[in-house]
Amino acid sequence: MSNTLDIDELGCRRGGRAILSNIDLALQSGNVTAVLGPNGAGKSTLLECMAGLLRPATGTIRLNGTDISSMAAAQRARQIAFLPQSPEIAWPIDVESLVALGRIPHQKTASAAANQAAVTRAMQITATTEWAQRPVTELSGGERARVLLARVLASEAQWLLVDEPFAGLDPAHQFEAAGLLLGCARAGGGVVLTIHDLSLAARIADRIVLLHDGRVVADGSPEHALSTDNLRSVYGVEAEWLVTSSRQHAPVIAIHGAIHGALHGRKVR
Repeated sequence: MSNTLDIDELGCRRGGRAILSNIDLALQSGNVTAVLGPNGAGKSTLLECMAGLLRPATGTIRLNGTDISSMAAAQRARQIAFLPQSPEIAWPIDVESLVALGRIPHQKTASAAANQAAVTRAMQITATTEWAQRPVTELSGGERARVLLARVLASEAQWLLVDEPFAGLDPAHQFEAAGLLLGCARAGGGVVLTIHDLSLAARIADRIVLLHDGRVVADGSPEHALSTDNLRSVYGVEAEWLVTSSRQHAPVIAIHGAIHGALHGRKVR
């Protein structure tokens, strides 16, 4: 059964400044949607609104037809899991306990055995089991990123909203984490992520939403959304697809030539 996350005329403001304007998206589970755009485009704000952590100034977000603002926090958290960018971990909690935090919304609806089984599965999937008793504060940045991803997976939510999940990971673990998220989508879940690596986004995303100045400027397949014209307009770079026949063969988006408008109008080569 497909689940839907519908965003209608969404607008969000911070400190009196408009961050998002007139966002309309209809998302279906079973897919990976990548939200791209330059710094300050509104990517993280969009995910925070979708998770119910920020109240939009205008518009609505509906999960399977229900306005998420009308849902109890625990009910919403059982269905939408959010992993923020670079979350702070200020105390030496052990890895297994941190992953188990993903089960907090289920404490009153699932048995202790079911909660533990979900934690165990998430740690096995992310290859973090061997660190179960280690303090998270002793892990490297890449190891910590895998543990935080395990926490999100332990929630077994219908929708996973992950903000820059590959930051701090080496290339091998980036592909492993991408494979985990893709597997969640193929199993019927919905995955929405932000990412800066255009080539990796093109490789794993079924759909790309390109933001610029808080508005959607492109929405569709990677080949459509990351067109040469769109990349020039949004990022100010000249780029081309080096592989276009099949995204299964690791497409590469090559950025080359002049970077327009950089360094007070000078061209950087």
